[in-house]
This record gives sequence, C-alpha cells and structure tokens, in this order.
Amino acid sequence: MRAVVMTTVGGPLELREIDRPRPGDGQVLVRVHASAVNPLDTKIRAGKAAHARVRPPAVLGMDLAGQVVEAGAGVNGFAPGDEVYGLTGGVGDLQGSLAQFAAVDARLLAPKPATLSMREAAALPLAVITAWEGLVDRARVRAGHKVLVHGGAGGVGSIAVQVAAAKGAEVFATVSAARMPVVRRLGAVPIDYTTVPVERYVAEHTGGAGFDIVFDTVGGPVLDASFEAVRTYTGHVVSALGWGTHALAPLSFRGATYSGVFTLLPMLTGRGRAHHGEILRAAAALVDDGKLRPLLDEARYSLATVADAHQAVGSGTANGKVVVDIEP
Repeated sequence: MRAVVMTTVGGPLELREIDRPRPGDGQVLVRVHASAVNPLDTKIRAGKAAHARVRPPAVLGMDLAGQVVEAGAGVNGFAPGDEVYGLTGGVGDLQGSLAQFAAVDARLLAPKPATLSMREAAALPLAVITAWEGLVDRARVRAGHKVLVHGGAGGVGSIAVQVAAAKGAEVFATVSAARMPVVRRLGAVPIDYTTVPVERYVAEHTGGAGFDIVFDTVGGPVLDASFEAVRTYTGHVVSALGWGTHALAPLSFRGATYSGVFTLLPMLTGRGRAHHGEILRAAAALVDDGKLRPLLDEARYSLATVADAHQAVGSGTANGKVVVDIEP
C-alpha cells in the first residue's frame, strides 16, 4: 500500500510503498478515505511532543474516516463495508492514518455520521473527543450553565462551542475580531480577547460572578486567565493544554476546581479505549441531528502533498481543519 512515512524526526515526509497491515485480535482493517492533520501531528514530526513520541520510520496521522475491509477475531459490531471514523493512531507504536489502509483497535471506532462526507468525518475525532471529555465527562455541562470557551474558532474550540450549546448551555467564546462571525454562527457570544480584559467580560456576561465552566484550548497565559474567570465555589476550569507552570492562587481563592484532559491516554496505554468509541457514537448522533459540524479548510491535499498540508497547519494559515484525501 502507499503511505507517507516520517523517516527521521524533523526530516521530510516520504511517499512510499509499505506492507499492507493485517488485523489482529480485536482489530479491523480500514481502507482510509480521509485523514485530518492536527497541530499535534506537526509537533510530533518536529520532535516537540515528548508525550506522543513515535519511533521512525513511522506513519503519522491520528484522525481517519474510511470503510471496514476486514474484521479480526473477536470483533463485534463492525463488518466489511461499514463506514467508520475514529482517533486511531499516529502516536506511540500505533500506525497512523496517512496510508491507504490501517489496522486499528475496533474500540476506537464508531459508525461514521450519515450526514457527513468522509472528509468532514475525518475532521472530527480528536477535536470532538477532547471537547467531550472536558465538557461532558469532567465538567458535566448542562442547561443553565454559562460556559466560556477560549479559542472558540479553533479545531477543538469550535467543537466545544457546539457541544456545550447542544447540551443546553449558554456559550461564550474568546476569539480574534476577524473570527467573531464564525463563533457567532456556531452558537456562542464572541469576546474579542485582544481588546476586552478578563475582568470586563466577566462583569459584562456574568455580573461579576464568573462562568460555571471555562474550557481552555490555548494554554499558557490563557489558562491563568481561566482561573480568574471561573465562578466561585461551583466553577470548573478544564484545559486541554495544561502543560506549563501556573499559580493556583486565583483558582483556590474562588474555591473552584480544575481538570486536565489528555485525549491520547487510551491510545498510549490501552486503557479506556471503548469510551472513545462511545463518545464518537454520541457525537455522530449530534451531527445527524444537525447540532454539530466541523469547520473545514477548503484546500484539498493528497498523499503526494501531505507536506503542504503540514505546512498549512504549522504556519497557522489554514482556515479550518485541514484534511488529506487518501482514497477517492
């Protein structure tokens, strides 16, 4: 099969012919139709993601959408011909999705949303699982909550806005002025983070009480700002990028709580993989109910132009999720 291979950390990506994998126990062989490119993919390639390191030669790519070709022993619920999507590889020792075929743990998959194309479905898994773990699993988002999403027009942020809105919450999102219309269309009240300080938007939108849930998708100083924006006692800050060193005093003085989200943990450890499939099934129901859609960059890429896709993501010039077409 054809695949894009990272031969050295920081080196070029090479289009090669490699052996087609065979599904083991509990695995299905998927013919990959589309694979998303995430910022984490570019960091792994550059050797800047110690928590998701791969050993070259390696096939990168975490998100996929495709069709089941063969089911291994012990697989229930999937059969040849089924259209599926999932967050399945490209970290640790798991083969990624920038290849024509991938043998993946069936627990990591779910039926593809019926109303989405393969390209659209491939854009969802990492983002939707991260948003779901933060908002639903950790913070228990519900109707009546005021939710603030930092980075509301980004890959994870745009999905988090929609998930929170679908659960009945009142949603607000920090964003640049240019992206405010995007966030508004997704169902959130946009806040221009470049001109409006934390204390002002907390006062304006919560009467100074703070937000019930603050979901940080940016990290660094934005996580610090999240500690200042959360509601006293019952507030909950969630971060998908809580890697740095932070002062907890603002959070502690509010008596609020914090949760970190590490989406890759089930892939890296093998524990909790079935829950990823459960999340994707629930997300597919929201999609088919018209409550959740990915934001896609219009540019088209193939296996031969994966390096260009990585460049678009790494440079920040993409206008939405970048997706590579693997098979027509």
